[in-house]
Amino acid sequence: MARTILRRLALRDFRSYHDAALELDGRPVALSGLNGAGKTNLLEAVSYLAPGKGLRGASVAELGRRTPGEPSGRAWSLATVLEDGKGETRVGTGTDSVAASRRLVRLDGETVAPGRLAGVVRLVWLTPAQDRLFLDGATERRRFLDRLTFAAEPAHAAVANAYDRALRERLRLLTDGPADAAWLSALEVRLGAEGVRLADARARTLDVLQAEIDRRVDRPFPLALLDLVGDWSRPDPAADAPRLAEAFARARARDAVAGRSLTGPHRTDLLVRHREKDRPAAECSTGEQKALILNLVLAQAARLSRAESSPNPILLLDEVAAHLDVKRRAALFEEITALGLQAFLTGTDRALFQHRPGWAQEVLVDASQLKPLAD
Repeated sequence: MARTILRRLALRDFRSYHDAALELDGRPVALSGLNGAGKTNLLEAVSYLAPGKGLRGASVAELGRRTPGEPSGRAWSLATVLEDGKGETRVGTGTDSVAASRRLVRLDGETVAPGRLAGVVRLVWLTPAQDRLFLDGATERRRFLDRLTFAAEPAHAAVANAYDRALRERLRLLTDGPADAAWLSALEVRLGAEGVRLADARARTLDVLQAEIDRRVDRPFPLALLDLVGDWSRPDPAADAPRLAEAFARARARDAVAGRSLTGPHRTDLLVRHREKDRPAAECSTGEQKALILNLVLAQAARLSRAESSPNPILLLDEVAAHLDVKRRAALFEEITALGLQAFLTGTDRALFQHRPGWAQEVLVDASQLKPLAD
C-alpha cells in the first residue's frame, strides 16, 4: 500500500508563526527546541489537516497570530502538499478574515466541507495533556477513545456530534422548558439511534485495539487490558436503539432534578489495566502510564497502516520521549520506521532523537523559525 505523507508545510499567521515553510522528505520529523519555541504550535497546525478543533481543542478565533496591542488574532492559513502514491493533493485550511468563526478547507483549489479531510489524511496524536488520562475523570478517557475511533471510522465524529446536540437540547427542555412531550420523544428517539451507533463504534474500536495489543508481546511496552464500563457501553445495534430511547423517557423527572442526563453512552468509561502487574493504570508509575497510552496509540497506528480502504495515519507525538527510558525510546523510533509512517515528534533536547544516523529529518525550532539540521 502506498504511504501517505506530507511533502511541504507552509504556515501564515498561525499561533506564534508569522511565515514559515518546511520541505519534508517522508521520514519522521524530529522537532527540537526550547520550551515556548513553537514546537507544539507546529503540531497543532498539522492537526488541522483533520476535521475538528485540532489537538488543543481551540476555537478558530484563538489560532490567529496576535502581536502586542492587536485586539484579536489575524486571519491564518496552513497549506500542504499530500502524496499518497496515486498522486499529489494540495490541501489548504484557514480563515479569510479576522472575524471569521469557521475555517475554510480547500482540496486542489476547490472549497469543500471540513469533513472531506477525513478521506484524505488521518491523524493520530498524543500530547502531554493526555499524560493524566488515567488520573482525570471519565470525560477525558471518552474523548481519547473517540479520537482513536474517529481515526478508523470518520463517520464517528458526526454521530458523536449529533448525539451531543440532542442530549443538550433534551436537557434544556427538561430544565428550562417547555417540556413538550412530543418534542422530548423525538429527541429521545434520536438519542437512542445515535447513542447505539456511538457506543457500538467505540466497542468495535476497543476490541480491535485489544487484539492488536495482544499481538505486540515482543515490544518493550507494557501490555494493556482494555474494557468499557457503563450500562450502554456494549449495545446490541439491532435491538437497543428503542430500549435506549425508552430509558431516556423514563429518566425525564430524575434528569430534570439532577440537571444532567444520568443514563446513556455519554457516561461510559474506558478502563485500562497493566496486564503483567494486574494493576489499574492509575496505580502505575508516570513512565508506565505514558508507555501504556503510547502502546494504545501505536496499536491504532499499526492497525490503520494495514487498512486497504483508508489513508495511512500520520502520527503527532508531542514531548513523547520525556518519560520513556532509552530502551523504550529506541523501540518507539524503530516501530515508527518499521510501520513506514510519517511522524512529527517534539522534544526540548536534540539528544532525545539520537537513535541511528538518518532515521529522522531533524529540525530546530527557534522562536517560531524552522531550521533543518544536517544528518
